[in-house]
Amino acid sequence: MFDTLDDVLADCRNRLIRAPRDRKSPMHTPVIVTGDVDARVMVLRAFDAADWRLRLHTDTRAPKARVIAADPRVAVLFYDKGAKVQIRARGEGEIVRAGAEVDAAWAASTRFARRCYMGEGPGAASDAPTSGLPPEFEGVEPDEAQLEPARENFALLRIRVMTFDWLYLAHTGHVRAQFARVGEAWQGRWVAP
Repeated sequence: MFDTLDDVLADCRNRLIRAPRDRKSPMHTPVIVTGDVDARVMVLRAFDAADWRLRLHTDTRAPKARVIAADPRVAVLFYDKGAKVQIRARGEGEIVRAGAEVDAAWAASTRFARRCYMGEGPGAASDAPTSGLPPEFEGVEPDEAQLEPARENFALLRIRVMTFDWLYLAHTGHVRAQFARVGEAWQGRWVAP
């Protein structure tokens, strides 16, 4: 099934192309790890297969935005239980707050999704369980005018993948390969699992 490094590279690329387009893809919600060794599940919104760049949405007030600004190292863990494929990627993250790409991502998001940026910032303390949303928007879809102030809290997390480790779990014996960027090309090697 995976006889060559080119097969593995194509498998990874195809999985990452599918992941943001298919909400049922097991790789749609990877684990993102920042330089402070904090991990969280996020939704993969886009994958640029030419540049191997991942795009996710985030709140500018989230602690990870400050962490990435100070230390751009990011790790990403994808796992497809059914296919028994794990991809561990490492790259450089950046928080992008303005520009055409950010505006397009904001506009393409539903109003329900955008309302998450209206309330308290991630990690804000509360005396009771809370969504952080203003009470008038609990379960209510805001209109465009009501969402305007929330736009300043919306940003993209872009991660340029620099290395990745692919692992295929098989009862006959696991298979593993590692890849690193060399210029704009990928150089791979087989390694023991």
